[in-house]
Amino acid sequence: MKKALIALALTTLAAAPAMAQEVSKLKIGMSFQEMNNPYFVSMKKALDEAAKSLGAKVIATDAAHNVAKQIADIEDMLQQNIDILLINPTDSAGVEAAVKAAKARNVIVVAVDANASGPVDMFVGSKNKDAGYQSCRALADAIGGKGEVAILDGIPVVPILQRVEGCKQALAEYKDIKLVATQNGRQDRSVALGVVENMIQSRPNLKGIFSVNDGGAMGALAAIQGSGKDIKLTSVDGAPEAVKAIADGGPFVETTAQFPRDQVRVGLAMALAKKWGARVVPKEVPIDVMPVTKKNAAGFSW
Repeated sequence: MKKALIALALTTLAAAPAMAQEVSKLKIGMSFQEMNNPYFVSMKKALDEAAKSLGAKVIATDAAHNVAKQIADIEDMLQQNIDILLINPTDSAGVEAAVKAAKARNVIVVAVDANASGPVDMFVGSKNKDAGYQSCRALADAIGGKGEVAILDGIPVVPILQRVEGCKQALAEYKDIKLVATQNGRQDRSVALGVVENMIQSRPNLKGIFSVNDGGAMGALAAIQGSGKDIKLTSVDGAPEAVKAIADGGPFVETTAQFPRDQVRVGLAMALAKKWGARVVPKEVPIDVMPVTKKNAAGFSW
């Protein structure tokens, strides 16, 4: 991988002067699964900054977790003659037809954050299984390695499934921890609040909760605080609100941060390199994650 990335960098640098004029005419389409989330807002801002530095045009859309809308959005982008499609699928399998349509028009397709079915050129995403594992190790340690815990699940896309898989792997390493519930908070604060309130009522001995994202975690935090119980909480994302809650102390003890800005920057760089003729562009680029706890929360931001 290192050799491939070095070769890619050299190819890109060599091609850059000759391609400067071409880049300024580029149209970059990005289809987000949602934009009502600081994570994707941060990613969109980084994309806009990168495109501005290139003089390229960005067309961005919000699927609002509706795969039919996402497909329609991409079809509209193709009518506008985009050169690069960055897709953050709301349904990995459901967008396959849109990916095929883009490739039929010779558009370079990069899946970002979540992979997509079909002939994507490359995928750039976080190490989600590792993120779930690290968060649930932190949860297990926070409750002293014993007691009942629950998972606040989310929309069944690959990154979420991987986080849950990593969490379960970590919890299995603690013989005195019992996973007693897995319920879906749909990664939404208000939905998660109600789900966790019911969870706490039905599980009086609950000691810890892992949320698959920070949006759900903030709802879970409100439910825990309202219950007055000593229940620890961990999550995945690294959203500003979650980081602040961790820095302030209390039930929320850790979030495993992802780097949305880096994902979209790397995805765009890979697409440009391929457009410029690079033959060693990796098919997949995993982006590292980082635990954020009270020790480092004050200095962390996306």
